[in-house]
Amino acid sequence: MTDTLIGPGFSDPVFQSQSAFRALLAALSEPGTRQQVAVEITPPEALQAATATALLTLADYETPIWLPPAWRDGPAGAWLRFHCGAALVAEPGKATFAVIDGLSLEPPLSAFDAGSDQFPDRSTTVIVQCGALEGGEATTLTGPGIAGARVIAPSGLHAGFWAEVAANNARYPLGIDLLLSTGDAVVGLPRSTRIGEAN
Repeated sequence: MTDTLIGPGFSDPVFQSQSAFRALLAALSEPGTRQQVAVEITPPEALQAATATALLTLADYETPIWLPPAWRDGPAGAWLRFHCGAALVAEPGKATFAVIDGLSLEPPLSAFDAGSDQFPDRSTTVIVQCGALEGGEATTLTGPGIAGARVIAPSGLHAGFWAEVAANNARYPLGIDLLLSTGDAVVGLPRSTRIGEAN
């Protein structure tokens, strides 16, 4: 019965995953730039097309994923288990990848694995599904990959989101990396990017 809930993944796994990987790499190396990630897939309920594409590209049986419980136990969880072979974990701190709703207060970003002094690269990458990549509170980004400063204004994020991001960045070189996802596109916010208010 569960099989009827599982839609197809990539039709051309090599080409489509390579294309998506390049877009995801560009998003994290050029923070704040909009990168089109999604290919022609139909994502499961609860996941944006860009989110589903990113997880198909990056996740496998060695990379546990955290989803909100309702998503984990529904079509999204079944789809990811089938296509990625990934374990879905109940504890945020045990996830390599995670997907959260930008309007939700739980779990806080601090609940995810920030890496260790020996292995700061082994932190969680969190995909934040938001309403849109424009129309929200203007926020200034500075840091590696940004010439001067860059302003973004994603919408569909809870009121304390940017304070959580700033606290995460203050832990650098520890901290999580973020991808803001909506529709077929993402914006990267690596832990090295500093957050400020737009003028």
